[in-house]
Amino acid sequence: MPHAYGVEIAFLAQVGSSGRLVIFNAEYDALLGIGHACGHNLIASASFSAFLSPGRVRLLGTPAEEGGGGKLKLIVAGVYKDAAASLMVYPGPGYLLTPPIRGVAFVSMLANVKMRVYFTSREAHAAMAPWTGVNALDVPHERIHGVFREAGERPNVTPAHCCVEYYVRSDTRANAERLWQRVLKCFEGAALATGCEMRPEPLNSYADAALEGTVSIDIGDVTYECPGFHGVFGIVTEKGQGNHTLSFAKAAGTNDSYNKAIECGKGMVLVRWKVLTDENFVEGIRQEWEEDMKKAA
Repeated sequence: MPHAYGVEIAFLAQVGSSGRLVIFNAEYDALLGIGHACGHNLIASASFSAFLSPGRVRLLGTPAEEGGGGKLKLIVAGVYKDAAASLMVYPGPGYLLTPPIRGVAFVSMLANVKMRVYFTSREAHAAMAPWTGVNALDVPHERIHGVFREAGERPNVTPAHCCVEYYVRSDTRANAERLWQRVLKCFEGAALATGCEMRPEPLNSYADAALEGTVSIDIGDVTYECPGFHGVFGIVTEKGQGNHTLSFAKAAGTNDSYNKAIECGKGMVLVRWKVLTDENFVEGIRQEWEEDMKKAA
């Protein structure tokens, strides 16, 4: 089913009609200018291979993880509500793993709050009469995780408008929100001190990965809907060639990396079979997940 749940470039395929439902996330996205530098081609390949197995299984094409929050829209549509588990794997730089280890089943993922903050003041000539203006760039430069999105057009005009975009990360969604409130006070203080007006604009923030999870991605929000697994497997890279680099994009395109993704897909099939057939296993997962939800509240 294309355009699944009203999300334009999402898709859904499902087989089976009875038993517990397991969802495999075929996540796909790319980075501007460097392509598959986070290995989404391998993520999708692993989930496709896992989907080709018997039982009640859903393959969910989840787009726009790199900032677009595709899974957030699918969550709102209720796609994960009836799932016993949601599974996916993610490639990482193999040089960080000590042989014979080739992957890890647990990865810590931080929640984040994403905001754009707009400052507005008035222009002036920067050389002739800067004292008549209020510079919208006079805001704190100490950052948690931020960039300037808008910062004036000419060096000889003090900007009347400035926009910064910040990510504030913490171990849980609730703690990230509390931290953002502290950061927000910094922006409010900067606006007050410089005489600017300030308004925050919320972006798509990501939850931490509850249960089976120093990155923030939208699979974390899925694990607030149902028990989830997000393992990581290593692909062959040189030291320093990590995710979001051109060298990692090249490594993600090799046959060896593809074969590793398919191997992980087979592993996810075994987990899915256990979810389908082992009542004690499923009950244990559910209890741990519910406890994690209480801690994260």
